[in-house]
Amino acid sequence: MKRNLIHVMSLMLVLTMVLSACASKGKDDSSADTPQDPNKPVELSVFAPQTVGIENLDVNKFSKHLEETLNIKFNWSTSPDAAFNDKKLLLLASGDYPAVILGAGMSKADQVKYGQQGAFIPLNDLIDQYAPNIKKAMTDVPYLKAGMVAPDGNIYALPKINECLHCTYFQRLWINTDWLEELNLEMPTTTEEFYQVMKAFKEKDPNGNGKADEIPLTTSNNDWGGGVETFLMNAFIYNDGTGLLIKDGQVIYAPTQPEWKEGVKYLNKLFQEGLMDKAAFTQNVDAVKQLANKPDVVVGSVGTANIGGVFEVNDENNTRHKAYDVVSPLKGPEGVQLAGYTVGAGAGQFVITNKATKEEQIAAIRLADYLFSEEGTVMTTWGFEGEGYKKAESGELDYNGNPAKYDVVATEQSASGQTPLANTWWQLGTMQMLNSIRESFVAPADPLGKGAIDYRLWLAAKEYEPFAKPEIVYPTDVFIDPADALIVTQMSKTLTDYVKSNLAQFVTGNKDIDKDWDSYVNGFKGMQLDSYLAAYQKALPKE
Repeated sequence: MKRNLIHVMSLMLVLTMVLSACASKGKDDSSADTPQDPNKPVELSVFAPQTVGIENLDVNKFSKHLEETLNIKFNWSTSPDAAFNDKKLLLLASGDYPAVILGAGMSKADQVKYGQQGAFIPLNDLIDQYAPNIKKAMTDVPYLKAGMVAPDGNIYALPKINECLHCTYFQRLWINTDWLEELNLEMPTTTEEFYQVMKAFKEKDPNGNGKADEIPLTTSNNDWGGGVETFLMNAFIYNDGTGLLIKDGQVIYAPTQPEWKEGVKYLNKLFQEGLMDKAAFTQNVDAVKQLANKPDVVVGSVGTANIGGVFEVNDENNTRHKAYDVVSPLKGPEGVQLAGYTVGAGAGQFVITNKATKEEQIAAIRLADYLFSEEGTVMTTWGFEGEGYKKAESGELDYNGNPAKYDVVATEQSASGQTPLANTWWQLGTMQMLNSIRESFVAPADPLGKGAIDYRLWLAAKEYEPFAKPEIVYPTDVFIDPADALIVTQMSKTLTDYVKSNLAQFVTGNKDIDKDWDSYVNGFKGMQLDSYLAAYQKALPKE
């Protein structure tokens, strides 16, 4: 009986230990599913570029605002802007990357690549459950959903919506209206009228110094909106810089078309008669600025998106920029009159990786959703109310002549009216900057005055808007089939370089346009242009 009693007690002890272990295990599992203390911030590890304007993301005032508003704590990992892309690719290749990547710059092909590999998590359910601003934008912004949803139906990255009318119509030409007045000339409206104006600028000494030093047309090879063909080619065939356009449902390449040839002939005529700057194909924007700001005015017209990038527009003692006004799209000999048009969601700028826990995923998508709000968008661009912007006063009108909503606060550090960047993220990551927000700011009384350059560019773009034909424009935000992504990536720069090189040779006369044109067109065959266009044709959204 004693032995039996000992045996029973031993069994009971073992059973007690097993039950205790089970209870302990059950307690641990339960605690793992318990939500984090709501008073404790969710920590988010974030990799981002360290831009010049944002001194330190750890102490940045907007970073602190986001942490307090969203109950999060950022753990930053940064890289200098110039090295960011290489560092990003190294991190992704190593598998040692954070929960969130801001300013990711992920192409459509890379979104699919890393999404299907599992490095980037699908955001569809997170958006549906926790991101009402993003969800609404996918309905309200016409191009957004197509620019976000990959062919497999998943959303692997969020773009940065950054609408601005003068970005949509950026291929602009500016002309010296003082010279037009001096020579009693009208603003040119056709390519022939433009030719005659350029000829008069060259021959009739509009700057009045008795020297033949006038340069009727100049531009640069690296400026936004620069290039001899950027503006003028749209009087012959549509040109937005990609070479792609749609004709009768087919994707074609403009630089191979007969209309392009006629445009090149026109450019050659300007060059051969000395109406175009001979350095236009080689000089950078700094050289154009030096030329345009010589003591004697020598520039008759300049191809650039932003006149403020060529002339000083915020120095009240320097008024030279006021002589230049935008030239509306010219009508070509066959009646073609177009404006380059580019709008879209662009690359993926906000990525949540598979390193994020469920709690971190929710915190990250709520961060993105806040940045998509109007408040978040305004603050990441202009900073804090009273510092970078303020509420408009009663009676003040916006760009469209309606009651204004906001006004910029000019600061000593930023004469243009923008807030010091240390108080913002300067649009880092994602946002929803719509034209309606930009245009709701107070319109400056003087478009040529200090701090009014954005309004001036907007007014210029309004002159281009009637000449847009979106139906012939290849969409910006298509997802190329992953099987075609390599050839598209490889060929894009090769084709662009080939076109630019031959354009320069044709225009300067190093190649004969009539004799060498067929050879130029045949050269595209060896560069797989047909396969390149086929990939874009396949990716073209079906009606």
